[in-house]
Amino acid sequence: MKRKVNEAPKLQRSMTAGQMEMISLGGAIGVGLFMGSSSTIKWTGPSVLLAYMFVGLILYIVMRALGEMIYVNPGTGSFADYATEYVHPLAGYLAKWANVFEYIVVGMSEVVAATEYLKYWWPHINAFISGLIIIGFLLAANLASAKAYGSLEFWFAMIKVLTIIAMILLGLGLIFFGWGNGGHPIGLSNLWSHGGFFTGGFSGFFFSMSIIVGSYQGIELLGISAGEVANPQQAIIKSVKSVLFRILIFYVGAIFVIVTIYPWNQLSSLGSPFVSTFAKVGITAAASVINFVVLTAALSGANSGIYSSSRMLFKLAHEGDAPKGFGRLSKRVVPDVAILGISGGILLGFIVDTLASTYSKSTSNLFVVVFSSSVLPGMVPWFVILLAELRFRQSNPKVMADHPFKLPLYPFSNYFAFAMLWVIVAFMFVNPDTRVSVFVGAFVLILATVVYLVRHRGEKFD
Repeated sequence: MKRKVNEAPKLQRSMTAGQMEMISLGGAIGVGLFMGSSSTIKWTGPSVLLAYMFVGLILYIVMRALGEMIYVNPGTGSFADYATEYVHPLAGYLAKWANVFEYIVVGMSEVVAATEYLKYWWPHINAFISGLIIIGFLLAANLASAKAYGSLEFWFAMIKVLTIIAMILLGLGLIFFGWGNGGHPIGLSNLWSHGGFFTGGFSGFFFSMSIIVGSYQGIELLGISAGEVANPQQAIIKSVKSVLFRILIFYVGAIFVIVTIYPWNQLSSLGSPFVSTFAKVGITAAASVINFVVLTAALSGANSGIYSSSRMLFKLAHEGDAPKGFGRLSKRVVPDVAILGISGGILLGFIVDTLASTYSKSTSNLFVVVFSSSVLPGMVPWFVILLAELRFRQSNPKVMADHPFKLPLYPFSNYFAFAMLWVIVAFMFVNPDTRVSVFVGAFVLILATVVYLVRHRGEKFD
């Protein structure tokens, strides 16, 4: 028999399609681009461009599979609902708890990063106090309403997007017209002149994909915000079609500018390639501009994390897999206790990180380890989306007959994306720089599975 699940109260559809689109775009364009690009370039050189395109293709398949299901049933926490219904309740359980863990870890890391960015302008600021202020500010925005969250995230994402567009345009001017270089175009020779295009070989190419996958994670926020957007079917089609291509343009465009202007093997000595590019064309305030943008990216990542994981915690409470208190809705129609719980988790992690940094000066290394430990749990939604879509097709032949937004090349595209995700995970185990973080993520998933099996032993599911 099926488990009895308390039906969750409906969240208010107060976000616009534009906010939903920008949230998904902003969620995927974060510090992974601003901070993670140096690692990916180090491992594979200029061929990192192809790596971003390859992971983008996988992500396109995942998002089309998700969009196909959301169009029929645009509920809150969609991909976890589909995992429960079409795969197994354990799959839905893991998808939700993986999301909660991922965004608590990401939120904690982003707050830590934001406190460091603030020191650029105020070197003597107390990092603990500034962290508390940041968490309090994001908590207030999420408690206000989904509309307030959507407005804040819209502007956070807009700042990042405009900065990347400016960097791409200025970089192209430098490459092809010699802007800031005495009128002498740099040209394209840096793409192959320093050891070739594939400098890291086959393994380096796949090593880079682990960081790229982490950079793209967050685009599935589209499947969570679908429960709070007006006219969801229309918004889903528009968002899925446009968001992914825009992300590819921003990522591939920015990386193309970086590896074309600068020799890939000299990037580590330049500091931020974003700062260097702005400075090279005569923008003297480049460091301040980019620091502001990266601060915004960090705040955006934490903001999205609180929103996403609080909705998942809200659903877990109504399904009996989290304390009932987390299932409350406030008068403003937001899951306030769940938001407080996620923010409390981020605060606790931030306190632990602050104490650890007191006894260790390797804060930046700690940031990388903590942030990357969210990558494997962050891939769980992608796996379950692909599995659920296969069962969804089998279970809804009549609906699919007239469906206007089908996944292209089904089922081969689905199998291809699923297999490639496993290949990337395998190379994460092989790569010594990402092995520890994969073990951390795997431990969390195994622990969640054990807890689920113990809590629901003896139950049968249809």
